[in-house]
Amino acid sequence: MTPRGPILQKPEVLAPAGNLEKLKFAVRYGADAVYIGGQSLGLRANADNFSFDEMKEATDFAHAHGSKVFVATNIIAHNEDLHQVDDFMRSLQRAGIDAIIVADPALIERTKQAAPDMELHLSTQASTTNWQTVQFWKEEGVSRVVLAREVSVQEIRDIKKHVDIEIEAFVHGAMCISYSGRCVLSNHFTARDSNRGGCSQSCRWQYDMFEELPQESGQIGKTPLPMFGEQDPQFTMSSKDMCMLGFLPDMIEAGVDSFKIEGRMKSIHYVATVTNQYRRAVDAYFADPDQYKLNPEWMEEIRKASHRSLTTGFFYGTPTEQDQLYGENEDMPQYDFAGLVLDYDAKTGIATMQQRNKFSVGDTVEFFGPTMERFTQTVTEIWNEKDESITSAPHAMQTVKVRMDRPVAKHDMMRKEKK
Repeated sequence: MTPRGPILQKPEVLAPAGNLEKLKFAVRYGADAVYIGGQSLGLRANADNFSFDEMKEATDFAHAHGSKVFVATNIIAHNEDLHQVDDFMRSLQRAGIDAIIVADPALIERTKQAAPDMELHLSTQASTTNWQTVQFWKEEGVSRVVLAREVSVQEIRDIKKHVDIEIEAFVHGAMCISYSGRCVLSNHFTARDSNRGGCSQSCRWQYDMFEELPQESGQIGKTPLPMFGEQDPQFTMSSKDMCMLGFLPDMIEAGVDSFKIEGRMKSIHYVATVTNQYRRAVDAYFADPDQYKLNPEWMEEIRKASHRSLTTGFFYGTPTEQDQLYGENEDMPQYDFAGLVLDYDAKTGIATMQQRNKFSVGDTVEFFGPTMERFTQTVTEIWNEKDESITSAPHAMQTVKVRMDRPVAKHDMMRKEKK
């Protein structure tokens, strides 16, 4: 095998967090940095998002664990949005936020004046696809560029050859069907501005498709002819989800400084599972680059957290129809986050758990955690808070005890396949 050559810096694993609980799990499961949204100026208005007090708690927690927190302030601003920018950025700086992710030049300039110590990361919404534009933004004071999702691995290599700046790239998660995420479908159909946080995900609606027949003599208008029958799956215009786990060496050697995972609206199970697999893969590569191989179990874990088929997007060429979701999705196993380990008694082999989805005696479940190897067992015994034996844990967030086949630790998770 040909040696890969010297590697200068281990890439950052950057995870999403829609709320404080998700942020803490992202950090525990291996994120070097986490990106969140505030209660304005971001593109995920429907996420829980963070108050300034929650941001302070988030940064205290992340910094104590050696991680960073970035805030997405990546709207395309209108005049009415500008009045809040200065105070908002000063509040982020006071909360200890490490950087903001921004797309609008006005927000960049206002931030440099109001919060001069704030690090600036250029959002993918800015559609940066070439090295000269990257150089322009560097000269404007941006320290990192999140490249457009339409950029290839080879183009990343070329950019890094020309400009000494941090490059961030999306490596996993949902892909907007519009160019660099700048969509107007939501505005047109629902009057919700996707570029100001209101996306209604119109591309994932199900549509009937019709063909217009030629107008016959004396007929008013054209006759629409359905292109599909009632039993056929309806049309969507959604992309498959991005997954570059199997191609991390290419991304590392191209010079990507931060591997970004999409999904601030996703579940704790998703965030923890996906973050941990990228953490394991990056660490394994840097432990021995020349002998690195993708562990098939990492991809198995990814698929247990995924709901759509996977693609490599634009990284190896322009996507084709094979990279889109038309009609029915691939049949992928679906899992529920069933329980969270709160404590474990090594003497008795019993774990205290917080229920997150119903599970019962006789169920086959999987346990996984930040450092442990996953294992499967059958639930044989459950006790409630009064130490009474029960056959099922149906109540949300109830505390129960479960007999374990193997040791577990606090913050490990239990999942169960959906039937």
